[in-house]
Amino acid sequence: MAHILSVQSSARNEGSQSRALSAELIDALGGTSEHTIVVRDLAEPIPQLDEKWLGANWTPAEERSDEQARALALSDTLISELEAADTIVIGVPLYNFSVPAALKAWIDQVARAGRTFRYSENGPQGLLEGKRAFVVVASGGVPVDSPVDFATPYVRQVLGFIGITDVTVIAADRLVQNADGSLAAARAAIAEAAGARNAMAA
Repeated sequence: MAHILSVQSSARNEGSQSRALSAELIDALGGTSEHTIVVRDLAEPIPQLDEKWLGANWTPAEERSDEQARALALSDTLISELEAADTIVIGVPLYNFSVPAALKAWIDQVARAGRTFRYSENGPQGLLEGKRAFVVVASGGVPVDSPVDFATPYVRQVLGFIGITDVTVIAADRLVQNADGSLAAARAAIAEAAGARNAMAA
């Protein structure tokens, strides 16, 4: 059975469009009948990186102390969730033109040299190849992928950096101006993604 990892970064549990559309997308992709689904809800805070974490990360694994291993334990868990997933769905509300701090904290924990990317003679190389990702973006007034959207290109760049280059953006933007039209466009994109999946499976 295929695995879906759902990473939700909205601070809102009720009324969050990024959460609601992510759930609709997962259902359209086959839901629990066809997938094992793991939800990483970033409303449960993830700690920021600190000096202990950085020191542990740059210490070779075989030389880490028990304390250093504990410092990286959450990061190891988050990376294992990514490694196990075939499909990643990331719910991204735009906060002040960028990603929520909770999502940035998750990114800092999973973008780790030697685990999700490595340095080669040709530069960094992502290690999580062969996966696909859907980025479900919701904004009140910012057009997705406009010059003032610093969230969508950033998430796309991070995913590519760790090897995930099959990325589809589902946009529900400018909800304040035209909620009905924006949600309809997002749902059409979800239907298209589900249709492409069914065509590949046929």
